[in-house]
Amino acid sequence: MKKRHLLNFNDPAPDLELLDIKGKSVRLSSLWAKRPLVLALTRHFGCTQCKEMLDELVAGRAKIKKAGLDIAVVTQGTPEETKLFAEEHAPGLKALSDPERKAYCAYGLERGSIFQTFLNLKVWRAVLQARNKGYQVETPPEGQDAMLMSGTFIISPQGRVLLPFYYDNIADHPALDLLLEGVLSTPWDQPFEGPVGIADGTD
Repeated sequence: MKKRHLLNFNDPAPDLELLDIKGKSVRLSSLWAKRPLVLALTRHFGCTQCKEMLDELVAGRAKIKKAGLDIAVVTQGTPEETKLFAEEHAPGLKALSDPERKAYCAYGLERGSIFQTFLNLKVWRAVLQARNKGYQVETPPEGQDAMLMSGTFIISPQGRVLLPFYYDNIADHPALDLLLEGVLSTPWDQPFEGPVGIADGTD
């Protein structure tokens, strides 16, 4: 089996065309041309952890934008399906449709193992916690892959990967606190020359 290519810090971000919720073509580089971009590739529409992650991004959108970043969400759904899903779970976020999973492949995301998806204690704990918050596990719509993993990337206006986050399991989405208090304390609008999380260059 061919080994996937994981993106690392400062790698060129794959640039390709996806569809917006109206079915119009959008090139990814147009989304990070002016400001760094938080690019979140979700799993299927029945995934409780994805819904929870999107709700956290929506809740933190103002702080993320204040920090100088934009947000885009990629789904496996068609434009029509993505529109309905985004209206409920990602209102106000830029949502893109990738039913052919071109971006997932380009960004090194692949189908998880049974131990990353279902037979994982961390996943079951996360599902139970999500249920307590009102999230329900649902069957993925036709054409969406329930085994496909998620990933979150921050991309610079120069088209470089500033942060690649690959999930160890399907419940492993980056906490909003990590973005707001750690990653987002880095001045992304300036040339990257130091460790993540150091905003003023002082110790």
